[in-house]
Amino acid sequence: MGIGELARQSGMRASALRYYESLGLLPAARREGGRRVWPAATLRRIALIRMSQRAGFTLAEIRRLLDSDTSQGATSQWRALAERKLPELDRVVQQTQQLREAVAACLACGCMNFTDCELLASAPATDT
Repeated sequence: MGIGELARQSGMRASALRYYESLGLLPAARREGGRRVWPAATLRRIALIRMSQRAGFTLAEIRRLLDSDTSQGATSQWRALAERKLPELDRVVQQTQQLREAVAACLACGCMNFTDCELLASAPATDT
């Protein structure tokens, strides 16, 4: 599969695919007539990369997760990384739920007057 087709089917830009390849997230493409060509299975790897990004993993973490080394040490490393990531993901879920509740409360208030809104006046200040 050429880079254009891979980009189209994955919904990603060709430049992003080349960047992922340079980071080792995608296997090195073989060359046919000077063009990069990947096997169709690369789409599945891209889907895993994107899902991992949505879950909050950095590209460096994803690279470690995708490491093709399946030895006991690599499996242990993956488990340790995943176990460290879970509390971070729990915090993101909790913050998102709090944000959702705040938006719902503002909608329920109905005042739409940001200057005099009681909910906004009682909201704690945040750094974000």
